[in-house]
Formats: sequence, C-alpha cells, structure tokens
Amino acid sequence: MPKLIAFLFSALRGPALWLVALALTGCAGLPPRAPEAPVTAIAASQATELGRAATSLNTPPDGLTSMRPLIEASYALDARLELMRRAQSSLDVQTYQLGNDKTGRLLLRELRNAARRGVRVRLLLDDFYTAGMDRLLLGLAAEPNAEVRLFNPFVNMRDHSSGRWLEFFTDFRRLNHRMHNKLFVADGAMAIAGGRNLADEYFLRSESANFIDFELLLAGPVVPEAAAIFDTYWNSDVVYPLRRVASTSRTPEALKADFETATSPTFAPPPDPLPITDLLGDLPLAAQLANIDEAKWMRAEAHASADSPNKALGVMAQPTEPLAQRFHEMLATAQSNVVVISPYFIPGDEGMERIRMGRAHGVNITVITNSLADSDEPLVNINYNRYRVDMLKLGVNLYEVSTQQLRRSGQFRDLLKKARGRLHAKLALVDRQWVLLGSMNLDPRSARLNTEFGVRVRSFDLTQALLFAYQLDDIEGVYRVTLKPDGQNVQWVGTGDVNNEVLDSEPDSSMLTRLQLLLFSWFVPTDQL
Repeated sequence: MPKLIAFLFSALRGPALWLVALALTGCAGLPPRAPEAPVTAIAASQATELGRAATSLNTPPDGLTSMRPLIEASYALDARLELMRRAQSSLDVQTYQLGNDKTGRLLLRELRNAARRGVRVRLLLDDFYTAGMDRLLLGLAAEPNAEVRLFNPFVNMRDHSSGRWLEFFTDFRRLNHRMHNKLFVADGAMAIAGGRNLADEYFLRSESANFIDFELLLAGPVVPEAAAIFDTYWNSDVVYPLRRVASTSRTPEALKADFETATSPTFAPPPDPLPITDLLGDLPLAAQLANIDEAKWMRAEAHASADSPNKALGVMAQPTEPLAQRFHEMLATAQSNVVVISPYFIPGDEGMERIRMGRAHGVNITVITNSLADSDEPLVNINYNRYRVDMLKLGVNLYEVSTQQLRRSGQFRDLLKKARGRLHAKLALVDRQWVLLGSMNLDPRSARLNTEFGVRVRSFDLTQALLFAYQLDDIEGVYRVTLKPDGQNVQWVGTGDVNNEVLDSEPDSSMLTRLQLLLFSWFVPTDQL
C-alpha cells in the first residue's frame, strides 16, 4: 500500500510547493501508447531443469498443484535466487516495490546474469517507488534479453520524490491507482506468490523495521494461470516500456558499466547462510531440486486470480469480478471458523454486515492486524479503531501485532534483533480447509483503487502448517484486544510473557501521536486508505 498519507502531509508544508505544483500542470503528460505486438509467457518445457522438476513434482498429473510454504524470509529470498540462477528460458517478475537497496540490487544483478545466459527477462514494476532508479533499471534494460516496463508511470522529474508527489497531486485521478500485485514465474514451471515486495525489510535485512510475511512456492496447473495474468498486465494499455518515459544521455555501454558497479557485492551483498532446514523442517530449494524425486511438497487444488489492469483506469472488465469481491464471497462460505491476517484492516459497513451474518451462523472469527505503534500506515489503524468495539461485541477474536510483544516471543526475538516487527502477510483461513493468500489488504484502497493478485488453495495440510508456524491456536507476540468491563471501550492484554500485562490505552504510542492522527483522519477520506 503506498504511503500516500504520510506523503500528503509532508507536502503541505508551504504555499511554494503548491506554486510548483501548478507549474507542473503544464508539463508533459504520458506519451502516446505505441502499438506493440503482444508478448506472452514461455510455457514450461522438459528442455529446462525447472520444467523437469515441475513434472516430477506433479507425477502422475491429477489437476493438483505442488506447493511449498515460504514462511521464513531467508528461505523466500533463497528460493528466488535459486530459481533465477537455474532459469533457462524465462523469468517474469511483477512487483509493487523493488528496493533501491542491497536486496533489490542483488535481485537485479541476478536478473542481469540470467539475461546474459540467454534467458528472456521481463520485469514489471509499479512506478510509485522507482524515483532515482531509472539509470539502474535502464542498465538492466540495456541487455538484449531483458525488458523493463512500468505500470501507470510518472512522467515529470522522475529522479526526485518531491517532484513526483507534486505530479501526483496534479494528476491525482490517474496516479492514485497503483499495481500492488506480487508474482514471480521461472521458466513457466515454478512461481512464487504472496505478499512480499522485493526490498530489504521484506526479507529481514533492514536494521530499522522488518515485515512478517508469507508466500507459496508453486509448481503445477496454477503456474500457467498466474503466467497468463502476468501477460494481461504486461500487454495492457496502462503499462509502458521504461524507455518510453525514462530518458538518459548515457550510452548502453555506460549504463551497463554503471549497473555493474551499483549491483556489485559492495552495494548488493549476498544474504547470510541459511539454517539447515526451515521452520517446517524443509531443506533449501537447491537441496530439494538436487533430489527432486524425494521432495515432499504439499499437493492441493489451487487457482490464481487478479483484478483487471484496467482497474487503474477506473474500469473493471466484465464479467470478471474484483478480487476483493471474490475474496469476501469465499469468506461468506465459512461454516465453522475464519482466521483473517491483514496488516491493514478496515471492514467498512459491508464487512461488518458479513461479520454479523457469520457470527449469527455460529462462525468463529479471528482477526490479526497491526497495532497503532507498529503500523506503517497509522491512519489506516485510526480508521480500523472505529470498528473495534462493534467487532468485539459481536464476539470477534481480535489481536494486534506489537514489536514489544514479539520480542518477548522466542520465535521472533532473535530474528528481529533491534528492528521493529510489523505484520505484512495477507492471509485468510476458512474452515481449516481453504487458504486465501496474495497481495490484497482488507481495506478500501485494495478493494477499489489498487490492482491485486491472489491464490486460492484448498488444503488441510497447508492450513495446519500455517496454524503451526504462526501459532494461531495459541497466539503469542501480540496483544489480545478485549472489551473493558463497561462494554464500551477496549483494553489490550499482552501474550508475550507470563505477566500478560493489561493496558487501557494504545500500546507503545503517545497521546500526542494519537491526537495528531485523529485530526489528520478528519481530512483523509476512508476510501483512500
């Protein structure tokens, strides 16, 4: 989710900025979208190592997909690096944020290396976080087998964040729509889907704040479904080749030289060595591929879906339903229990009605989201707060993730070190049979403004693995939110240690912070959050 609100208030510091903004209205807009022949995914083939591995994992073919949970960040990064290094035909990478940091640069270098081996590389980025990255991205695009495209791009002052914000205000109707999808496909045979962006904080490599997230490594029928969705975006009218909007006086040779320096080990160090096995006892991907016939991946029915890229134009292609609508329809089928994990949670009137209906039918509902102090979008938290008492009165189990509580939990104490810990996983577990995962937050922005990608899996085994990994039957490292005896206000009960402290105000946040956010929330429409 873009940091639109923080940006908004930082920009309201003086009238001079608005004068510049007015001047920008006369600047160049998007260039005409030149007609180009559609480019489509390269199908999996037995001629590639990954194609053969995918066939082995899905023998005999039965319509099910093989999958492996990527719960730990180190294993999620390692899986991408292994797939990049083993790819022989194609790499298709789609993400909302590619960091201009050690992780982003490391992944860019691996894409470059793959392109030089003859692998066709397609990198599709939302343009919101690419300020100052044009030269680096043009360095990758200078390779004959690599192409970079941008979703709903900015045009003016591309190297400066401040200039982009000013353009954002003057072209708000268009630029307020972003591509929030995350997808990685290697050789048309294996895919990674989930919530992680490609930046340090999503792989526990940041020294300030890191995210707890989740993804699936997939091989089987769901992969071509996902690849077809990638193609729909790659060839859409709201996606532009980088070269159409980013200009440079550098020659291709100079861009390649700049890229070589910027992605060298000095600026893109490799990750630390992996633990021998992950949390579920699985070996690293390299070891599994080396002995693929013995690999024990889960097998389940799985399907991929996404919003139409035309959502960025304020248009939804029919008869395709928005991903959010399909998500809520799936939740409505619950017979016994629902667990929702979302970093941002604003149910709205419609969501509250679905909760009432579920509770009326005896469905146990649990919601896990970020606390105010640990949300990277605190204004969203302020709006979520408006629904807390009503949810608790309906009997919803409500938990908020807290850095202080996480550090008291053995599972995260060593991983977080001095950094803050924040929830970023987007998951729903329905009746311990269905798992819904992907890029979509449960807030109005994901439902109405941004495009999203998701995977629906029917698997008791995957559900049980998630219940174990995240301790969902006995949650620690969070605050349990409950009603006070008066039934009109809330309190927070710690779960990270034996003391289980009880707080009557928002944990780890000051009164001044809460007051500022409350005032700001009066000026920001809920549908922008």
